[in-house]
Amino acid sequence: MNLFDPLTLPNGAIIPNRLAKAAMEENMADAGHAPSPQLIRLYQAWAEGGAGLLISGNVMIDGSAMTGPGGVVLEDDRQLQRFRQWATTGRAHGAQFWLQLNHPGRQMPANLGQPTWAPSAVPLALGTMSRHFAMPQAMDEGKIAEVIERFANSARLAEQAGFDGVQIHAAHGYLLSQFLSPLSNQRSDQWGGTLDNRARLLLEVVKAVRAVVSPSFAVAVKLNSADFQRGGFSAEDAREVLLQLNGLAVDLVELSGGSYEAPAMQGDARDGRTLAREAYFIEFARELKDVARMPLMVTGGIRRQSVAEQVIASGVAMAGIGTALALEPALPRHWRDGRDCAPTLRPITWKNKVLASLGNMAAVKFQLRRLSRGKGARPGVSPGWALLVQQLCTILQARRYRNWATRYERPERG
Repeated sequence: MNLFDPLTLPNGAIIPNRLAKAAMEENMADAGHAPSPQLIRLYQAWAEGGAGLLISGNVMIDGSAMTGPGGVVLEDDRQLQRFRQWATTGRAHGAQFWLQLNHPGRQMPANLGQPTWAPSAVPLALGTMSRHFAMPQAMDEGKIAEVIERFANSARLAEQAGFDGVQIHAAHGYLLSQFLSPLSNQRSDQWGGTLDNRARLLLEVVKAVRAVVSPSFAVAVKLNSADFQRGGFSAEDAREVLLQLNGLAVDLVELSGGSYEAPAMQGDARDGRTLAREAYFIEFARELKDVARMPLMVTGGIRRQSVAEQVIASGVAMAGIGTALALEPALPRHWRDGRDCAPTLRPITWKNKVLASLGNMAAVKFQLRRLSRGKGARPGVSPGWALLVQQLCTILQARRYRNWATRYERPERG
């Protein structure tokens, strides 16, 4: 088995090779929060680059619940033609193209001016950065039912638009991940307490999505292998959740880790000296692959062909690549043609881990904006400069979002 062997999913769909463009949050929606021409141009570059699977950045299931300003929203059919154009572009060279569906829960910036919902009224613990996030309100049964319905509705619309599948985001401290963690989920009802109860929302979302899409439409899950916080969601918890997902029609599980409070993919570990440091979650995947009935995918720091090959040789079905594809979108094609490329960003050595995480994300978004304008990447960009540019963009986008939100007529739920 090698990187350029096809992968047949449980639903019968075929991914042409084992390299995936993992999700990176682009924040490139247009003024109506539909896919912008710049976003579509970015995916054209990745489609031409040769990855077998493209997974979008966050697509929000609710226009009032955003991971950040400039996010794409898919909650009704008003902008469906733009999504069709996006899907056509991403699939044009044979790749599968999936939308990543998400709800931020308490990880929604306060400057967006919207109520923040979470399993429990537990704020983010980010030190001085906590002020950028509002105290969340605990969700009641009606709000939980609405979220389940919204995930299913967005998946149904994604299939109508021509995408090949969806990935349900249950990692990185967003809403479904918040329900899984006993630190953020302090409920005492059927949605909290035991792991079975904490996993209930994710399982109900998967069931609801599968019920409204065709059997050939891929349904995947992004799951934390751990959230790297004492007393939080553990590797043992991840194994038990994976066993429960085995009983559902899930076509792929991507293993990642961390959250805003405990970023797992930044800092000094990004030196590429060992397999464990470049493919952060490979050890978790090796332990889980023998119990998983669906293919597994590992994402986090992969930038060298030799490392990607070791991931696949270990029995993991797919290697997900993020930052390296922001620097060189044609990386899979270069590897297939025998070119030894290993793109990397300028190292970040800041001691503040949260700030280092923000700097890394800003440097990646800096590259994405350049690619979206048809320009080459600038790997050596100063992370401080990238963060300043990102902050200015965020201020402008947040203002635009608040104006949009005051005029937007939300679709009625059935």
